[in-house]
Amino acid sequence: MSSPVNEPVINTFRLTKVYRSGFRLKSVRALDSLDLQIEKGEIFGFLGPNGAGKTTLIKILMGLSKPTSGEASVFGESPRGARVKSRVGFLPESPYFYDYLTAAEFLKLSAGLSGMRGQEVAHSVRRLLKLVRMEHAANDQMRGFSRGMLQRMGIAQALINDPELVILDEPMGGLDPVGRKEFRDIIVALRERGKTVFFSTHILTDVEMICDRVGIVISGKMVDVGRLSEILTEEVESIEVAIAGVSGKFRKVLERVARHSIRSGDSLLLSVRNESDLDKVMAILREAGGDARIKSLVPQRKTLEDYFMAHVGGPASRDAAGRRNHDGY
Repeated sequence: MSSPVNEPVINTFRLTKVYRSGFRLKSVRALDSLDLQIEKGEIFGFLGPNGAGKTTLIKILMGLSKPTSGEASVFGESPRGARVKSRVGFLPESPYFYDYLTAAEFLKLSAGLSGMRGQEVAHSVRRLLKLVRMEHAANDQMRGFSRGMLQRMGIAQALINDPELVILDEPMGGLDPVGRKEFRDIIVALRERGKTVFFSTHILTDVEMICDRVGIVISGKMVDVGRLSEILTEEVESIEVAIAGVSGKFRKVLERVARHSIRSGDSLLLSVRNESDLDKVMAILREAGGDARIKSLVPQRKTLEDYFMAHVGGPASRDAAGRRNHDGY
């Protein structure tokens, strides 16, 4: 049964979760009136520091935890329903594996638990081992696998029932750069097949590369959500200029114009505020003549990391991020 056309795949309204923690059973608000809608066919990146509430939300969406108040639905229904669970694939942050099983045996077990039988099981196991590039280890016991190999097996089991929604908690953990690239390709391929992917992560470059939208959660509150083009301004915050062939008084004059400068042999790397300061640099180079020239010129815009750190760190970090962007380092 599919959800109504306009029904978000994931929908939360004023979702709140309060835990009791410690000897005095002090109240800890893990989620605080969190509103979120995720549409069919999008890749959504969920960002936040440790303890922000990312895993708490995922547990509620998977029906593993109940909210204290508010509402959460998946495909328009309660996340705890069996019908919803049959349409969702899940990879927790720290999955447990029966490490005495081989890779193929583990996926056969996962397929059987998903209701598959006969040739359908064998076909799915072969397809997923190929997808996560673990064919060579199909008959090896998982107790000898590296963390990266186990992570590949984790995503394979999450996809065993060809789910419509895939929820991944820190899926890039333990993967080397090649593994992360392959993992990103898998996620993008899922979107191309019309699947919806929701994943939490702290690796911001991966988010920038593949996500349609992102949400940033701090202390259980959603502080921003939207497309990166909406969240990050296109405004140039500084201009980085690499210059060669300058020395003596002209180098000193250039350093006075720049907000920040680095010397390297006969090269000089400058960070200037704006185009007006760049015009001053050009005028100085014309006056210097000779071998003085610009090697490269790169506008610097705010990155997702700058934006994230500004929210995570509070006023002090926002000031530091602003200085870093302004000064170009």
